[in-house]
Amino acid sequence: MNTNEVMQVDSSVPFVNLFKMALPFAEADAKLTHGNIVYDADGWPQQLNGGQAGTNLLHWLPAGTLPEGQYTVLYDGEGELVYGDDAKLIKRLPGKDLIQIAAGADQFFKVTLTIQQSNPDNYLRNIRVLLPGGICASNPFQRVNSAQHCDGDYRDFTSHYDSIVFNPDYLNFMRDFKTIRFMNMSGITRNPLSQWEQMPRLSQATWAGAEGKRGAPLEIMVALANRLNADAWFNIPHAANDDLVRQYAEYVQQHLRPHLKAYVEYTNEAWNPAFTQAHYTKQMGLQQKLDTDPPQAGHKYYVKRSLEVFRLWEQAFGNTKRLVRVLSGWSANPRLSEILLSYNQAHRHIDAFAIAPYFYVHERQQAEVRSTEDVFKLLKDDRNAYSIQNVLTMVQKQADLAKQYGVKLIAYEGGQHLVDRKSHSIRDFPNPQYIGANRAQPMEALYVEFLEGWQKITGNSLFVAFSAPRTYQAYGSWGVKEHINQAAGETPKYRALLQMLR
Repeated sequence: MNTNEVMQVDSSVPFVNLFKMALPFAEADAKLTHGNIVYDADGWPQQLNGGQAGTNLLHWLPAGTLPEGQYTVLYDGEGELVYGDDAKLIKRLPGKDLIQIAAGADQFFKVTLTIQQSNPDNYLRNIRVLLPGGICASNPFQRVNSAQHCDGDYRDFTSHYDSIVFNPDYLNFMRDFKTIRFMNMSGITRNPLSQWEQMPRLSQATWAGAEGKRGAPLEIMVALANRLNADAWFNIPHAANDDLVRQYAEYVQQHLRPHLKAYVEYTNEAWNPAFTQAHYTKQMGLQQKLDTDPPQAGHKYYVKRSLEVFRLWEQAFGNTKRLVRVLSGWSANPRLSEILLSYNQAHRHIDAFAIAPYFYVHERQQAEVRSTEDVFKLLKDDRNAYSIQNVLTMVQKQADLAKQYGVKLIAYEGGQHLVDRKSHSIRDFPNPQYIGANRAQPMEALYVEFLEGWQKITGNSLFVAFSAPRTYQAYGSWGVKEHINQAAGETPKYRALLQMLR
């Protein structure tokens, strides 16, 4: 399963401490943050200088995503926190506020938090907003409201958030999946970080923020894989220097449970011009004179740097037994796959070649969409270049090529890809039809058909679905559920995945 970006709008809600997904104070709009604020190294407002610092703690999360009730806010320092929208203050204690959070009349959670007073000599910091209740130590996959639900092993979130870390509802969802891809959670997309010292830190006020700035620490990702007993798929930032790669690999080698595999992939979709990593690889390829044609130079640099990254991981691990070295291509372009696999004999130094098989309605047929039923018809209509059968034909070509080069074909992402890049609202055509199709029962059968086709072609090789629960928007209905606690009866894509896992 692919993880999500750490954001205040992430309806998978991975963490017990909700503040880790809050918008950074410095990135909030002027209604929340204004004035000449001075921040410390971790992003806490050190001096307000007559202004205020605020954040969106939760933003447009559907009702049911979180429990309604009493949340605990812990903090260090002296000052006063003000809560807005769907949060109400119940009680203040030294270093601790109790607040009530419930979804609004619009059936969404929206919570703001503002620092309006703070002692600059002992400023408000280390804010933690903790879920109600806790867990029984014998079952970290279920949230309980109180000790009476446990047999003497109750661990409340307020006292044990540091060791529990993960929202039990999130763990319960993720536990069915045997490989977790951390590309989104790590925040590598459009992220220019190059040095180990620039990696996300546990001490940061929040791990959320703008694209290219957000990301959870490596420690958190490894801890999640260990807690889930799942293989971990790591994506190395495109500009990472050798020292970053080496320290990254050494940390994983030392801390990932020894029976779990580490999938290693250099960046994500270096072939895709929509991402800055594609521009970076082109520039580096041209600079190193790998080719005079920019796209070809980029492809060659991607392979060259991937092999360098793999060697550093091999050195850290001592061998390749626990490693799956992944080179990735474009599912619709087997010619590119051949370039990648053959350059510098890359196929001899990798374990898997990954693609992202997505089915959707091509823009040429989009005008034919008038209803949800039309969407399903077009997904089965071979006039549509990305019908299920046409995409499986692409998979077959990629599988034949992978076999020719002696590597395993796997999927780094995949599923439905019903999105119109030109629209900006869920009300714009064809978003109501596309979102409706994602919610409709026939999508379950389509997913099963698609995944059974994948299994037949590849011999049941790894398919990493995209993605963990997230809300459906104009830019896509990517989540296999719309929020972490959505009932199975409302989640056709998720039901299909569970059916395939049996």
